[in-house]
Amino acid sequence: KKGSVDSNIHADVKDYYGKTVTSTADIKSDACVAPAKRVPAYITQVLKKVHPDVVNRYTGCGLVVPESLEGCRVLDLGCGTGRDCYMLSQLVGERGHVTGIDMTEEQLEVAQTHLDYHMKEFGYKNPNVDFVQGFIEALTEAGLKKDSFDIITSNGVVNLTPDKKRVLAEAYSVLKDGGELYFSDVYSSGRLTEEIRKDKALWGECLSGALWWKDLLLLAEEVGFSPPRLVTASLITVANKEFQEVLGDFKFVSATYRLFKVPKGHTGPCQVTYKGNITGVEDSFEFDCQHTFKANEAVPVGGEVAAILTHSRFKEDFTLQPARAPHQPCGVKAKVDLLIQEGIVDPFELALQLKKQGAGSATGGCCSSQSAA
Repeated sequence: KKGSVDSNIHADVKDYYGKTVTSTADIKSDACVAPAKRVPAYITQVLKKVHPDVVNRYTGCGLVVPESLEGCRVLDLGCGTGRDCYMLSQLVGERGHVTGIDMTEEQLEVAQTHLDYHMKEFGYKNPNVDFVQGFIEALTEAGLKKDSFDIITSNGVVNLTPDKKRVLAEAYSVLKDGGELYFSDVYSSGRLTEEIRKDKALWGECLSGALWWKDLLLLAEEVGFSPPRLVTASLITVANKEFQEVLGDFKFVSATYRLFKVPKGHTGPCQVTYKGNITGVEDSFEFDCQHTFKANEAVPVGGEVAAILTHSRFKEDFTLQPARAPHQPCGVKAKVDLLIQEGIVDPFELALQLKKQGAGSATGGCCSSQSAA
């Protein structure tokens, strides 16, 4: 553990999740809500193969499962007892690999204990999962190599860290070109006051460390990521009266975003057609809250999404054609009207819309108590 990263906040969070909280049931607020997105059947099936001790002692909530994982190298930030790692292990397959990083010894001990059990259960000759103790603000210091992961997942741990920009920068560093950070976290309706940020209980409950959602957009750009794509969101209610008094008028939302490490600029609007070959979403692929792609149906997308689909792991899953510019290849900026206005989506507004629609239970997590911060 590097002293440059450790802090009082880290010590408090480690104590909270190493000793005070031993399962999700111990969390006092309902920050652990699940955004409105149904759990696909194939994910339900792989979860059934995870050891009961790992599941029962896991202190996260919901699920954060990106698509098209076969053969990928995945890093899970704040892996805790390893529930998500063992689930992802089955989705990447024996050719893929999953690394979990966490700062809490008690959680990692549970994860490591059940490694052999899961590899036998999955029928793998060689383990495709490993666990690292360290801070998510210091991935390279923990021994993770730059440009080495296809995907990074995180379930509500970023809010538990004091330096969000450093987390994003480290994630960007260890991702390969075209890689994705797919994560769920808690966001606030404004920049929180110093009084709220100093409240230890609210830190542990995933509230006082929450980032103002607009600051995520700024930090992502500063680090080099493509503009965050909002996938889903769910409102958080705080029933505890003591918490309410401290929090005042601030509101909170759990939101899942996708951030990509792709080249900037020079990509114009395109017509894209989803081939329908991603496991589990063959008929319809919900890329984000603005784009759901039905198989074999051409739809227009703006430059940002076109760049992502052109340069990420999804490039084999789509065919792209230039929009209204037949003599220019897709990916070249053309003087055409944007067919899709890719405006910034307010996660609080999306959460309200989804609540009105009554969308069911979810895959997106929010406050996963395994801080690897």
